[in-house]
Amino acid sequence: MTGGSRIVVVGDLITDVVAVLGAPLATGSDTPAAIRVSGGGQAANTAAWLAAQGAAVTMVGAVGDDDAGRDRVAELERVGVDCAIERHPGCATGTVIVLTGDGERTMVTERGANLRLTAGHVEAALAGAPDARHLHLSAYPLLDAESREAGLRALAAARGAGLTTSVDAASAAPLRRVGAAAFLSWVRDVDLLLVNADEAAVLAGGLDPAAQARALSAAARRVVVKRGAAGAVWADRAATLSVAPARRVAVVDVTGAGDAFAAGLLTAWLDGAEPRAALGRAGDLGALAVSVVGARPTG
Repeated sequence: MTGGSRIVVVGDLITDVVAVLGAPLATGSDTPAAIRVSGGGQAANTAAWLAAQGAAVTMVGAVGDDDAGRDRVAELERVGVDCAIERHPGCATGTVIVLTGDGERTMVTERGANLRLTAGHVEAALAGAPDARHLHLSAYPLLDAESREAGLRALAAARGAGLTTSVDAASAAPLRRVGAAAFLSWVRDVDLLLVNADEAAVLAGGLDPAAQARALSAAARRVVVKRGAAGAVWADRAATLSVAPARRVAVVDVTGAGDAFAAGLLTAWLDGAEPRAALGRAGDLGALAVSVVGARPTG
């Protein structure tokens, strides 16, 4: 990507404790697993995958004034992400326990300092990135009342600065709690909305994926429904519909696959790729992500 094309990513920066289960979970007893502690958070993962593709990227988020927060920021800086991170004394950096196996993953989340992300910090970070052209928001800030103002301000400030915008819908359970109507009002007229199959069902009902994407394009200008091994669907207000298959790979850990997909999609779309080509690049990165343990690029 060329100069003047910085992507600003807003959202959670988390410590991931990933357990790749070696057997079905034995509730109330022991289950063998391979366990790894590393950086995570949907927004931070996407930022790392963007940097791995050579994009200029700034991560905007919040951590505690603790060792975990310092480690999480240092990890991103080492892979080329510029960090505009608030530090909050007395508040722990967020942590997620991820149980993964058989192509699925379950998360137990403490968002911690991510809940303290402020609208003022988001505005200052955008003002400090005059070369930005696009803002990508992980929806987690929108899905919690404590951080919602920061998420809404991120979208409003980006539009005011003439940036294009995208939102990843984040997670089905919190979407269900806030309600489809509220969420779609918050993301109305974003340039690109990404949802997985479960999120699409919450927001658009039990339609087929193409119909879900078309329905959601009434709120967002472009919509991508991610379907994992079944590929992805793109729909927009110009009545464009594109379907791309997924690459077949051996699945090791699905953590971060959607974040890698988002990074591939954004770089391709911002470079002017047509929908099918953009979905193809996104699918390639998603396939790479599921072939390794952890949510970030390994090289």
